[in-house]
Amino acid sequence: MNKYLILIISIVGFLKPSAGAYGQANYLQYHKEIIKCEELIAEGKFKDAINSFDSIFDHFDFAFLRDYKLATELSAFEQDSKSSFRFMRLAILHGWTLKSIQKNRSLSYLHRDPQWINVESEYDSLHNIYWSQLDIPLRNQVHEMYKKDQKKALGALFKIGEKNQTKYAEKKFAPHSEKQLAELNKILTEQGYPGEKLVGNKWWVSVILSHHNSISKEYALKDTIFLKLRPMLIRAIEHGELHPYEFAIIEDWRTAALHQHQSTSYGFLGVIPDKPALEKVNLNRNTIGLRSIELRNKLIDIEKESGLNLYLTKGWQKSKITVANK
Repeated sequence: MNKYLILIISIVGFLKPSAGAYGQANYLQYHKEIIKCEELIAEGKFKDAINSFDSIFDHFDFAFLRDYKLATELSAFEQDSKSSFRFMRLAILHGWTLKSIQKNRSLSYLHRDPQWINVESEYDSLHNIYWSQLDIPLRNQVHEMYKKDQKKALGALFKIGEKNQTKYAEKKFAPHSEKQLAELNKILTEQGYPGEKLVGNKWWVSVILSHHNSISKEYALKDTIFLKLRPMLIRAIEHGELHPYEFAIIEDWRTAALHQHQSTSYGFLGVIPDKPALEKVNLNRNTIGLRSIELRNKLIDIEKESGLNLYLTKGWQKSKITVANK
């Protein structure tokens, strides 16, 4: 075993989170801890947030790439290069590419640090470890499902008028989607949700499920396939396999289809008409481990003020989410 390989193994051993107090915990707790970090950020307590991220990463066996990136950039913003490089290496072990890191302007001052050269030289070995931890056959399987889904969905673009598009969705896309969800049901039962933990940071399955839920109002009213999968998706959140944001988007597409975009379950699609609806949305978000609408809006302000990227997975909601009657 050569000296370089020994160095990489020792680095990985140092970086690997221990199975501490939260190691076997329900991942709803993980997301609640992340929200506490975000609350500290919203209060301008960046150093306290960095310490909290450090504690979370030490105690959970798996963390989402989004959170490693945020911790890295926050540390760089605070000129805490030691923490920034530690989080950066963890992020690489969870899929952050060197190309993306090199292009990140928030990290540019780190290029002058001697550790930067070390990270670049270690990158290939760390990235190979990331790939070794994924289920590659499953990744390939769901990628093929995603490509088939995209190809079928494109057919709707060639139909002129909403009526023809709905007809295509119900007659052509729906049978295809039902086969996809039957295959997904088998995967969920036997292997778990094929999300970031199992196949990497690709949200292929959430796109497939969102397409299924957005076929039409009439289809959503009678559909039972998604409702049978839903308990497995909730368990996937609890096991750290499915990010709450992905689940929220999947469900919001169904709500939007059922209510013609005049209602929303999580605030990402449709509108929040009044304060009682806002309270319901926040309750739904809290149940699956998502930050409140108010906290999200505060974090958007922090992004604008500081120039930080807080990785809020905004999707269609680029700006603040507001209540319609305000």
